Order: sequence, then structure tokens, then C-alpha cells
Amino acid sequence: MSLAVTLSRAQEGVAAPQVVVEVHLSGGLPSTSIVGLPDSAVREARDRVRVAIQNTAFEYPSRRVTVNLAPAELPKDGGRFDLAIALGILAAGSQIPRERLDDCEFLGELALSGELRPVPGILPALIRARRCGRRIVVPRANAAEAALIGEGDILLADSLAEVCAWLRGSSELASPNAPDFYDVPIGGADMGDVRGQHQARRALEIAAAGRHHLLMIGPPGTGKTMLAERLPGILPSMTESEALESCAIRSLAGESIDPTGWRRRPFRAPHHTASGPALVGCRFPKMLRLNQSGCD
Repeated sequence: MSLAVTLSRAQEGVAAPQVVVEVHLSGGLPSTSIVGLPDSAVREARDRVRVAIQNTAFEYPSRRVTVNLAPAELPKDGGRFDLAIALGILAAGSQIPRERLDDCEFLGELALSGELRPVPGILPALIRARRCGRRIVVPRANAAEAALIGEGDILLADSLAEVCAWLRGSSELASPNAPDFYDVPIGGADMGDVRGQHQARRALEIAAAGRHHLLMIGPPGTGKTMLAERLPGILPSMTESEALESCAIRSLAGESIDPTGWRRRPFRAPHHTASGPALVGCRFPKMLRLNQSGCD
């Protein structure tokens, strides 16, 4: 059978929905087509994947290759599907075993040499894959984010050749080394630095203890920002799930994640004239479409 299926994850806010990569080889003039609402970067994967497979000493099939990224209504962008597409093509051509692909997900952009390049926003995909009980293979360059999960079902690879050797059973892939984050002090601005402001400090302590909202009103220079930036210092440390959700948003924004402060509660100080769209952000309009129970 010239049909193979691999799994990957799209980038849609913190949801990271599952994408099923279906590859079919058929007769006809040699060509490669990618369907399933791909953007320009995904359509260009046919050239990256073809050269990467050839430079990894595998044979690119001289047949009509059709790649379907399901669900079809979900937009696909970036180079994160390169590895899954390449493995699907190799499995459809019986160059690697299909059965090893069933319980794994694959993320990574391919260089023309076959090396794996990092992809942004990988942490939400790792969280979702772990929630679904699947192993996931990611580029070694994303090891810092993968270490936050600290589970043995995350595997790191440097190239397409390493992944294929692992699928054939001739080698093993390494797992990220999770450091001990819990002995690291939280740090940050200290409420003890504030002199006076007894009524405001009392309100902050009550809000922190009861997890209440807090509204500060006053003229400029009265210390509102100074007090607000010290509020995280009297809040309890984030739980692991809260910290991972916060780091997932940082990963989507392309920010680096400091392992020593990943459980520190975030603080932002936008200008008081900032508009609503500027505060919320318009890059990920579907960020709140979460499915906490299923493996989507």
C-alpha cells in the first residue's frame, strides 16, 4: 500500500491542534502536491523535503506524491510539518517501517542538508502531545523548552537521518535533561523596599491572599506602578500547570524562556493610553479556543 500517515501539530495559539499528515504515492508524471489549506511556507516544503531526503541517502519516489494535511479547514503555516511530511513519504515508499509512526508526533523544519531546525511555539505542542499520551520528536535546538516538560516521551534529534535510524531500531534518540527548577529562588521586586504606603500595601496583601482583582486610581507619581510590580513577589509560586501555560504563551511570542525563573509570575506594565487590541494582541485571534479534555 502506497499510503502512510504521520502526526504533527499546528500553531493556533495555545491550542496546538493535531494535524494528520497523509501521504499517497500513485502513478503518473513525477510531481508533489500539498493540500489542506497550506500557506506559502508549507507549500515550499515539497522542495525542502525532496532535497533533504536525497541528501540523507534515501530515494525520493519518482511518482506522483500527494500530501494531505487534515483537517482541511485549519490553516497551516511555517516549516513545522517538514519532518512529518518527509517521514510520511519515506514510509509510503517502504523505506522506513510504518508501524513505528503510529504513537509518535513529529515537529521540525528541514534544512536542505537534512538537519533539523528549531520551530517557534513548540511548547504548546509538547503539552498537548503529553496530554494525549504520545511520544513526540522535536529538534535538539528546542531542548530548552522541551526540558520544561521533563518527561521521557519527548525525544530530540539533530537530523532526518537520526530519526530514520531510530524508526528502524538501529539507534536511540536522547531525551531532554530536566534541571531541578524547584530549588531556584523566585526573586523579583521586593515589597520590603517600599517605605510608607501602608493603606496601599494592606490592599495588595488582601488582594494577594484572596486572589482578588485590584484597581489602582491616582495621579502620576503616587507609586501605583511601583506597588504593582511588587505584587508578584507576595503571590505564591505558580503551579507547574500554570507555569507551563505562561511559558507556552512566551514560546508563541518567540521569547526566550529562562529556566531559573519559569515559575515566576509574569508582570506587564502597558501604557495607560494603550488600546484594547494592543493589550490583547491580534496575532492569535483563536487563542482561547482550548479543549482541555480531548486530544485534538
